[in-house]
Amino acid sequence: MAFLTDTFSAHSTFGDKIAALWTGIKEANAKRIVYNTTVRELNTLSDRELADLGIHRSMIRRLALDTAYKI
Repeated sequence: MAFLTDTFSAHSTFGDKIAALWTGIKEANAKRIVYNTTVRELNTLSDRELADLGIHRSMIRRLALDTAYKI
């Protein structure tokens, strides 16, 4: 048996598109700030402190990506 669903989608205005673009830019900027802050803070730790956390220095960028972008 097949079902047909008809949905109505309102056309977005130019203002809506600009607002969505601006929201996307703000979200991307916020994620980049989290990434940069995470990298900066982990890089300030000594190798000993990182080892206590179970982190190798080569893992810092990947951890920052996972934190900021939820990869």
